[in-house]
Amino acid sequence: MEYFLQQLINGITLGSIYGLIAIGYTMVYGIIGMINFAHGDIFMVSSFIALIVITALGVTVSTGLGMTFLALILVLVSAMVIASVFGWTTERLAYRPLRGSFRLAPLITAIGISIVLQNYIQITQGARVKPLQPLIADGYTLMTRVDANGEFAVQISNMQILIIVVTIVLMTIFSLIIAKTSLGRAQRACEQDRKMASLLGINVDRTISTTFVMGAALAAVAGLMFLLYYGVIDFFIGFIAGVKAFTAAVLGGIGSLPGAMLGGLVIGLIETFWSAYFSVEYKDVAAFSMLAIVLIFLPQGLLGKPEVEKV
Repeated sequence: MEYFLQQLINGITLGSIYGLIAIGYTMVYGIIGMINFAHGDIFMVSSFIALIVITALGVTVSTGLGMTFLALILVLVSAMVIASVFGWTTERLAYRPLRGSFRLAPLITAIGISIVLQNYIQITQGARVKPLQPLIADGYTLMTRVDANGEFAVQISNMQILIIVVTIVLMTIFSLIIAKTSLGRAQRACEQDRKMASLLGINVDRTISTTFVMGAALAAVAGLMFLLYYGVIDFFIGFIAGVKAFTAAVLGGIGSLPGAMLGGLVIGLIETFWSAYFSVEYKDVAAFSMLAIVLIFLPQGLLGKPEVEKV
C-alpha cells in the first residue's frame, strides 16, 4: 500500500507536467483544427531559458527561501515572455500564411520550425545534458512502513506540491478565461465558425495569435517545473515530452481543456505504475496501448465531444 501511494504521488506529478503542455496543443487545435508540432520544442526552449536565467542570477540551494522565490518568479516571467514570442512567431510564420492552403502545409512548416529550434539549442548549448542542482528541497513524510525488508517511507517533496498546486491554479484560471471572458467567447466563436466570427466583428487573426501565446506561456511554466523537478535537460526533451503531451491531449479529448489535463494525468500514472511494477523499457508501449484502447471505444477521447457535421 505504501509503495502504491508513493507511485501515485509520482504519477500525479508527472501527469501534471504533461497536462500543462497538452493544454497548449488542445487550445490551438480547438480554434484552427491543427496541431502545433513546434509546441514541444517551445517547452524545451523554455527549460533552457530558465536554466540560463537561474545560472545568471546565481541562485543555488544555499540561497535564502525568500530570494529563491523572487528569483524563480523572475525566471518564470522571463521564460513565459520569450516562449510567448516563439509561439507568436510560429503562428505568423507556419500557420497564418498557409491557413487557406491544404491542411498538411502548415503542419510541415511547424515541423520545420521544430527542427530549427532543436538544432539551434544543440548548436548554442551543446548536445550534452545540462544539470541543475535542486533549488527546492525537503518535503513531508506521509507514512512509514517497517518490515523484514527494511523501512519504506511515503514522501511528498515540496517540489511535487508546487507542481501540483501550480497546475491546479493554472487549470482553473485558463478554464475561467475560456468560459467567462470576452477573449474566451471570441475563441469559442472562432472554434465554431471563423468566417462567421469575423463577420460579427471578432479579430480572428488576433484571437488565434493570442491562443498561440497562451499555449506557449503554459509550455514555459511546464518547462520550468520540469527543470526544477528532474534537474537535467537536453535539446531532445521537447520531442519526447511533446509526443507524450500530444498523446494526452488526444486521450483526454482534443479540444477539451479538462480532457487535456485528465489525459496528462492518465499518461503520467500509466508510465509511473508500469515502471514501478513491470519493465521500465515498455512504459511508452503501455501508454500508447492505452491510447489505442480508449480511442477504439471512445473515438472522441475521454472528455471530447463528437464532431457534428455541418451542412
